[in-house]
Amino acid sequence: MIIDTSCYPTNLVDLAWRHDGDPFTGERLIRMMDGPYIINGKPRRIDKAFIQPPQGNTIYTYTDGEKSGTESIDAYMAYTLEMVRKYPDRLIGCFVYNPRCGVQNGVGAIERYVREYGFKMVQFQANMHAYRPDRALDWLRPALEKCAELGVLVKLHTGDGPYSIPTEWVPMIKEFPTVNFIMAHFGVQTGGVYCFEPFQLAMDLPNVYCESGWCLQSRIVEFAKVLPKHKILYGSDTPPNEPGMWLRLLEVLCFEPPQGLNLDEDTLEDYLGNNVARMVGLEPSPPPRTVAEAQARLDIGHPITRINDR
Repeated sequence: MIIDTSCYPTNLVDLAWRHDGDPFTGERLIRMMDGPYIINGKPRRIDKAFIQPPQGNTIYTYTDGEKSGTESIDAYMAYTLEMVRKYPDRLIGCFVYNPRCGVQNGVGAIERYVREYGFKMVQFQANMHAYRPDRALDWLRPALEKCAELGVLVKLHTGDGPYSIPTEWVPMIKEFPTVNFIMAHFGVQTGGVYCFEPFQLAMDLPNVYCESGWCLQSRIVEFAKVLPKHKILYGSDTPPNEPGMWLRLLEVLCFEPPQGLNLDEDTLEDYLGNNVARMVGLEPSPPPRTVAEAQARLDIGHPITRINDR
């Protein structure tokens, strides 16, 4: 099973990055997920994706002066919720917590989006929302307490200074050992290449996981040699990225050294989606063993069974 942990469909152009072209809608995302993508010689699709609003769109609702905090939250989450409801077999909701809409408003929304709407993940974007994760503890503790209570994954935007340097999250990661933290983008973004920080955190702390997208290909090989096999999760950051290039980045692990490390296909499937599937209560599935089996899955749609709906 292939699951993308980071996708951002929208019905309007990202208000921060202002990407060229038409809005990257949920339908466009699903067409892109359908591929097919060739992995180890077999045609595949991205079975599911976690979706959330583009981060720029989570800012302007509370700065327009017209909406309350709760109204702002529901405004920036509206299209994500619409798409999750419209395509429940393909899209999984990720709630974006913006403390500037009010801490209690955000905490209440986390509970509502998880319990009522079935969202499985919460993202924190400290750089876009302008707070230091190691200092804004009164903003973060209540939200993370709620995430711990609900048992949802927490994804942290990392790679940008001054507020999204991976090690800035260490105090909260250690304070909430029952919360599983995903270091989005492997510490690589416009602000720098901090990929060794998520790697070391994932080695040292049992509740830290690394999203593969944005990481350098040679570093992925280096890290995969020693990281526990359940610690690497596929993510593409689509858009602006194209998901196939990040699938390829992990496929290379099955190549011979020095570019790869002769990784077996079952472990690759864990990286591509089975690891995160287990974390959110989805039944993992083996990789297709032949081209014919892979094509048959594309033709009929691969069954995905929930085993632990929260």
